[in-house]
Amino acid sequence: MSSGAEDHAHGTAMAVADALGARGEAHVWWWRTPEHTDPADLPLLDTEEFRRALSLPAERDAAAFVRSRAAARRALAGLFGLGPGEIALGRRSCPGCGDGSHGPPKLVVPDLGLPLSMSRTAGCGIFALGAGASIGVDAESVRPVRGSATTDADLTAAERDHLAALRPGPERDASFYRIWTRKEAVVKATGLGLSGVELGLLETHPGRSGPVRVTHTHRGRTTAWTVEDLRILDGVAVALARPAGPAAHGPVHHHTDH
Repeated sequence: MSSGAEDHAHGTAMAVADALGARGEAHVWWWRTPEHTDPADLPLLDTEEFRRALSLPAERDAAAFVRSRAAARRALAGLFGLGPGEIALGRRSCPGCGDGSHGPPKLVVPDLGLPLSMSRTAGCGIFALGAGASIGVDAESVRPVRGSATTDADLTAAERDHLAALRPGPERDASFYRIWTRKEAVVKATGLGLSGVELGLLETHPGRSGPVRVTHTHRGRTTAWTVEDLRILDGVAVALARPAGPAAHGPVHHHTDH
């Protein structure tokens, strides 16, 4: 690409990012994960991602990982008017320890300062980008929940009471995964992951349809998050967390990449 074309492409991407930020929007893409690695996905991986894919012992897991990284680049390319091969992904430093090997995902090229989040579950991948300083998305395949899970220490007393009031079956299963994805979306948005807080301290208000406000405290600092459930695919619970406040309260645009 010539220098002039590069400048034009960067200008287009910046304009899209500025508009997204001004409206406080988020974009969420989802796709089915394949059973086998698609050769068309491989050229979009960087060296480290390729090595990680090779290290995964199960073909299904490797195929899901490869598709997720390739699909994320295709999604961003479509949004910003670039080629998928022009998109570079990396990681931010962990806000807890400063380590750059396990922080949240980062958009390296184009460098637009927009937060990213990714999640995979059985048969499905999710990718999110949004306005504001942070974003977190989590997806979980809904499956039958054992009775012991409803008394787990990772649940608050109010969450346990909510589940205990429900008969075993689809409604209770859906409520459990609504709780779990809301918690995971928040800890992803903080960048700290599961090591950053005791999940039993995160109150997700499962009786409310949402959006809900969830607070997270780490080393004496409390942050507030707006969390909403997304209807993406039957049998999959998905939650999106964005910073509480007007900067990230715009619409969420859904995209399907089959």
